[in-house]
Parts: sequence; C-alpha cells; structure tokens
Amino acid sequence: MRSVQVVNRNTWREGRLSPGDRSVPEETAVALTYNGGTYAVMMTTPQDLEDFALGFSLTEGIINSAADIESLDIVPLDDGVELRVWLRKREADRLQQRRRHIAGPTGCGLCGIESIAGAMRPAAVIRHGRKFSPESIMVAMKNAPLLQKINIETRAVHAAAFWNSNNGIVALREDVGRHNALDKLSGALVRASIVASDGMILLTSRVSVEMVQKSATLGAPVIVAVSAPTALAVRMADAAGITLVAIARSDGFEVFTHPHRILHGPADNPSTPAGP
Repeated sequence: MRSVQVVNRNTWREGRLSPGDRSVPEETAVALTYNGGTYAVMMTTPQDLEDFALGFSLTEGIINSAADIESLDIVPLDDGVELRVWLRKREADRLQQRRRHIAGPTGCGLCGIESIAGAMRPAAVIRHGRKFSPESIMVAMKNAPLLQKINIETRAVHAAAFWNSNNGIVALREDVGRHNALDKLSGALVRASIVASDGMILLTSRVSVEMVQKSATLGAPVIVAVSAPTALAVRMADAAGITLVAIARSDGFEVFTHPHRILHGPADNPSTPAGP
C-alpha cells in the first residue's frame, strides 16, 4: 500500500476556483494481534510497519526486548493491515491479563489500559546520558524537516527522529499519528542496535505524558520538540530524569526539566550521571 496518494482538489484563489491535484498521506487501520488476539487497532501511515510492531510492543510494555517476539507477519487485508505478533509463552500469558479489544484514534497513545493507575504508570528513570550543546540541538531540529520525505510532499504528517553527536540524525520515522511515529522510531533503533542513551529524541509535535513514557522506555535522556509540553508531561519528565526541551527553533529553545544536560560550551561530551 502506498504511503502517499494523489487526490483531486479545487483551489480558491483571487476569486475563482482552479482544478488540480494534491498529494496527501494515506491513513489505514492497522490491527496489532498477539498470539491470535486483537490488542489494538490504530490508524497509521502504512510504512515501516515492522518497526511499528516492535516499537509499539516495547513502549506499551508488552515485551521487554525484541527476543520476546517469536515471529511477526504483516498481512494486508481488504480494509487495512494486520500485524500478527507471536510472543513467547511467558509474555503471552502476562498479556492475557490485560488484553482488550480497542479501536484507537489516530496516534492513540493509551491502548490496552484498563485503569487510571495504568495510564499514569511511572516512567523508567534515566540516570545517565550525554550532555549536548545548544548549537547541536538547534542544528538537529533544523535538519530533521529536510529528511521528512512524506511531510515535504504532503505537509500533513508527524516525525520522530534520533540524533547523536557522532552521526547526526541516524533514524527518522513519519506517521499521521505522533505516537505512531515515535513507536516506529523505537522499533528502528532497537532493530539497528542503536543505544538511545547516546543521543536525543526529536519530535515535530507537542509533548504529552505518553510521549515521555515511551521515550523513557527506550532510555533516551533528552527529548526535543517543536511544540510545548503539557503540565503532566513536564512532571513526568522531571520524575523520570529526562531533560525536556521544547518550543525548539533555529534561534533557541526552552528547557523545562533537568537543564544540567545542556552545555554552556560548544562541544558535546561523554555520558554523565544525572543530577540530583
């Protein structure tokens, strides 16, 4: 299935309508099933689905590592795609206790959650992570849009990217849903054996609490976003030891939590413990 489709449209300019075409992102229903039972149905951009299945499984706490998945089949259907994941028996038994049939909206961030306590689960605590210069943060955020192939064509999708000081942006994933983009990125990093503590997660969206929870699961010490965070996201990032940078532009940004990872000098440095 194509990730971008061309549709007919009329443009209103200077008092008249003009016919033409526009590229728009595809959006399709993707069902995640585990050992034969449906866990969630997400509306996603139908690309990088193997990354999505692995990343979603990790950030939702269904698995602890890629080794917990015995097999994955991507099955196209008439009305969508089914990601058929088969887990090891221990993970399958644990999942059985929390399985729910849920239809998620675009980028649903809280799937298979049966209580407020589950939704508010504490994020993993990040105690180590590199420090970064302001210049590297601004350069990273400036370069990310240049790699968003779907968004350049459609101006309608989110992206999540990973940057480190050795290689710059090493992975970027796009999707109509911001949570989906981050899950796809998570899967891509794990499959490539990229250590999240060595770099920064870049987001083209606002930062909500589940985005912090998912980033913490990866062990990322720094989140940088173009939009503002929610108050709950700030509290969660603070508790998780994550440096939360938002409203990032080419000329500056705002640091909401753990500013000790932002250097005052021009160079990035090796991994250091988090502050108190």
